[in-house]
Amino acid sequence: MSEQPRITLGGSAVVFEPGETLLDVARRNGVEIPTLCHDPRLKPAGACRTCLVEIEGWQRLAPACATRAQAGMVVASENERIDRHRKSLLALYMTDHPQTDERAETGTPNQLLAMAEAFAAPSDWGRLPQKRAGRPEDRNPYIHYEAETCILCARCTRYCDEIESVSAITLAGRGSETTISTADELSLLDTTCEMCGGCIDVCPTGAMSEKMPLALEARPDRALGKVRTTCNYCGVGCQLDLNVDRAGEGGRGRIVKVTSPEPGTTSNDGNLCVKGRFAYEFVHHGDRLTKPLVRGKDGELRETSWEDALQVAAEGLMGVRERHGADGLGFVSSSRCTVEENYLVQKLARVVFGTNNVHQCAAT
Repeated sequence: MSEQPRITLGGSAVVFEPGETLLDVARRNGVEIPTLCHDPRLKPAGACRTCLVEIEGWQRLAPACATRAQAGMVVASENERIDRHRKSLLALYMTDHPQTDERAETGTPNQLLAMAEAFAAPSDWGRLPQKRAGRPEDRNPYIHYEAETCILCARCTRYCDEIESVSAITLAGRGSETTISTADELSLLDTTCEMCGGCIDVCPTGAMSEKMPLALEARPDRALGKVRTTCNYCGVGCQLDLNVDRAGEGGRGRIVKVTSPEPGTTSNDGNLCVKGRFAYEFVHHGDRLTKPLVRGKDGELRETSWEDALQVAAEGLMGVRERHGADGLGFVSSSRCTVEENYLVQKLARVVFGTNNVHQCAAT
């Protein structure tokens, strides 16, 4: 049996699987290499150049995200040359980027700011004028684009193309005027965009962000509590994180946005649809029913106990069966119910009331 191929990483010999990149090998072995344009769901682009490493015998630094491991490689992820490169690169990024949290963070932490601080990037390189233009005010209700915080890592356009396969957004313009745009600068509503919000999820600087939390003047993620839960819109069972402002509404907390878990940690791999990411306002809607109601003889709904409400419902169903037979009844369950709850509904229909007229919209 042949021995697994190895490389030397940071002075230690580590094994790798054929096809793995240096970034894959490093992260699997607990070696942190910074990135801004990388996402494990996307093809490596090597666009941001923050993950450059030194390989013995190679003249130039190599992007760890796009360089395949080869047996015998001697790789350094930390040394004076790499540190000098990172500081210079981040300083250049910051010359035309907002440099304070208040300006650079629109509801989500800015990874570039955090990285510049972590690597002590020089802050005295001056300022360059920002030429990057945003799209005209987009009437779509969900996705906001802040051109001045964009670093053109193309994670959003690559996600739209490679994961969603809709290519609603693209890099447009040339040189310092390059920006994220749509065909003819159309609103996202007039493109192939599905409003999944994946562009928001992958953006490292918050240039792509949610309009709804902006309208609510939500604080950045660091000030919000996160609650992991299961999306209740269909039977897929996507995992999502509710971002809750615990200081809102008398301390009870209010959901201000929904974010995706880390890719590779859940069954939906960090992907969400438009409902899962944006349709959460029903939780706090004033018309939401939170207590049982029973309609009286005068036709008005009145609050009652669960025991009374269930008794009235049972009597009504039994009355229909007595007058019209079991097949006079039909049961429709909700895709927001769990599999176990849907199972109980069909048992109720078939065993208790004796009818096979039972359906559930997700057909689970």
